[in-house]
Amino acid sequence: MTFIAPCLFGLESILAFEAGRIGGGNIVTTDGRVQFDGDISMIPRANLRLRTAERICILLGSFKAETFQQLIDESEKLPFEDFIGANDAFPVTGWTLKSKLFSMSSCQSIIKKAAVNRLMKMHKRQFLPEKGAVYRIRFSVMKDIFTVMLDTTGAGLHKRGYRTEAGDAPIKETLAAGIIDLARVRADDTVYDPMCGSGTFLIEAAMRAMSIAPGLLRDFAAEKWGLIPGGMWRDERELAKSEINRDVKFRAVGSDIDPAVLKIAAANAKRAGVDGCIRFEQRDIKDFEADSGIVVCNPPYGERLLEDAGAQKLFREMGRVMKKQPGAGYYIIGPEEFERAFGRKADRRRKLYNGMIQCHLYMYFK
Repeated sequence: MTFIAPCLFGLESILAFEAGRIGGGNIVTTDGRVQFDGDISMIPRANLRLRTAERICILLGSFKAETFQQLIDESEKLPFEDFIGANDAFPVTGWTLKSKLFSMSSCQSIIKKAAVNRLMKMHKRQFLPEKGAVYRIRFSVMKDIFTVMLDTTGAGLHKRGYRTEAGDAPIKETLAAGIIDLARVRADDTVYDPMCGSGTFLIEAAMRAMSIAPGLLRDFAAEKWGLIPGGMWRDERELAKSEINRDVKFRAVGSDIDPAVLKIAAANAKRAGVDGCIRFEQRDIKDFEADSGIVVCNPPYGERLLEDAGAQKLFREMGRVMKKQPGAGYYIIGPEEFERAFGRKADRRRKLYNGMIQCHLYMYFK
């Protein structure tokens, strides 16, 4: 099979490496997605293990269509029956961009009609009840090129299962995992987050350090598919559990000025099974200290935030307490003007998207 794993812009190279590490072949990277090959066991393996993927989809086909007639003709050629049974449900969702067929709802209806026509013909049915397992069909259209897929994941992979509550504007788990990868967090590191909020950075760092697969606390859409033997999911889960290593020197410290959000962070860490290596404490950023280890943080920012005197004061304060030291590395998400307020140019910067907000990861490690 060929799989497509969408990801946040800026994380493609990290996800491509992850896909190769779990056995994906013929890896192709494009903006916002990674494509790779694998057999049926890749469905549970990729869902359970990939930290920066947003979901795992099976590629049904790709084609060019500039008219609705072309769209239905090409869609009816897709092998829906290889996956979807005569009684199964198959809702259709998708998006279009820079294409002649720009109406998402019209494309959605036509692909649904094509799937119905194909399935009735191949299953020799006059009617499809759609009462069985759910096989969600997803499509994307970019410059008249349609990509039609089956979603194996269900709720996005950023929903690990440990964060049932969050503070204001929490960072997405998949983005946090990508930044932890860029920071090269290892099993013997100490990681700090002086504005930890609900603890996502530190939890993702601990899970990586202990080799805890990110999908172990949740279930997936494809677990209900008859296509995949239940034993395959069980075996992949047991293998992932067997690889967990809690005998590591990794430690993390999270601080925040809000005691309520610290309680949320502690509860999240406990659900993730990493509370034993993370300490949370109430502390203002002006009192932050770290002469070694790795510091990651996502300070408050947004449109025109640096015009506000309070925000500029915060970034200047961060520049003061996050001193240039040989034993410490700093990885900070911020807006375009962050370096000027912080007081130092980053050793490296990387454009990322925190949700729909463009930002940069500023890396200080020299």
